[in-house]
Amino acid sequence: MVVFRQTVVPPDLATRFAAVRRATVALCDGLSAEDLLVQSMPDASPGKWHLAHTSWFFEQFVLGRDPAYRPRNLAWHFLFNSYYQSVGPMHARPRRGLLSRPSLDEVRDYRDYIDAAVGDLLGRDDDPELTTLVELGLQHEQQHQELFLTDIKHALWSNPLQPAYRRLAPMESITEAVPLRFLSGVDGIVEIGHHGEGFAFDNEIPRHRTLLQPHALANRAVTNAEYLAFVHEGGYREPGLWLSDGWAAVQAGNWQHPLYWGDDLASEFTLGGVRALDPHEPVCHLSYFEAEAFARWADARLPTEAEWESAAQAARIKGNFQETQRFHPRQAQPGEGLQQLYGDVWEWTASPYVSYPGFRPLPGSLGEYNGKFMCGQWVLRGGSCATPQHHLRASYRNFFPPHARWQFAGLRLGHDR
Repeated sequence: MVVFRQTVVPPDLATRFAAVRRATVALCDGLSAEDLLVQSMPDASPGKWHLAHTSWFFEQFVLGRDPAYRPRNLAWHFLFNSYYQSVGPMHARPRRGLLSRPSLDEVRDYRDYIDAAVGDLLGRDDDPELTTLVELGLQHEQQHQELFLTDIKHALWSNPLQPAYRRLAPMESITEAVPLRFLSGVDGIVEIGHHGEGFAFDNEIPRHRTLLQPHALANRAVTNAEYLAFVHEGGYREPGLWLSDGWAAVQAGNWQHPLYWGDDLASEFTLGGVRALDPHEPVCHLSYFEAEAFARWADARLPTEAEWESAAQAARIKGNFQETQRFHPRQAQPGEGLQQLYGDVWEWTASPYVSYPGFRPLPGSLGEYNGKFMCGQWVLRGGSCATPQHHLRASYRNFFPPHARWQFAGLRLGHDR
């Protein structure tokens, strides 16, 4: 029996299944077969692979529950497995861009086949384990929707022509940034981790108590203008600001500024092509190393994930998400309290990605989903402009290695009180 937090089944899971699957395909609108095949770095995957892998997930873990089910193509089981070692071997991740076969049309047919099979199953089987597995598959697919966008952005940026993914909405005309203020957080014993109804991954549970020291959080994310001051003042040339591994990454990669900024420090590459750098938008595409160095330069620090979650638990999940089709962070809007907790940019925290007290991975092969990555990675919170809104919750824990820069990741400052 699959065990993870899902106490309430969505009222019409078949409708939700169809909507999420359509949303993934819609992200391909305007892209060519060549666009969907390219793999610009080992950490990214081709769009075609994302389309196939998310279908494989449903085939393996939902349809495969039936001993009589036969996979559409056994060879694809090898091609589109990601990292589930207990399920079987897989094609090497850095070589996914070599998979010119099966064709894009064959992958689209595969998706249609899986959609029909899962839809049929949902129409005749109301087994609670089936519904939890399908919901897990949908949450997994929404993660890949965001990865699709971050990966295609890197691929298009790597092209000397730097073509646009889509024509995006024009930049806003706000001329002044929301002033930076620090707001006191709750201190003492607090509870974090998922509780109540609805879905959560295994790494979000169990809910538990933790102790917070007196602290404060910035009311908004750090802006391009604020980060530009760090660059102009020699932030990338001062080793004393950096963790040892971070300084090594700066030297090895010749980092001079955030990933998609132009060397003129006045432009940046976006999914809408090259644009003028908006000083008031949140800085993004930072590694943990860059976020930590900036915080140190600013005489502050990164919040812990417990501080962030404690502040976010009472906040509405509203903001700039994938559904806005902006696909780029927007300026903080005037208002009281903490702004931009959700959407715009993932926020690096000071917390390593480790298990909560009492954590137990899912049984069987699905235990490889989260738990085995709890080493050498750091937690990000809040979602981004590429994250589906209904995929998020206060307890959601994203995680990446500290050198990763191609995600929509920025930072919020914190400090001790």
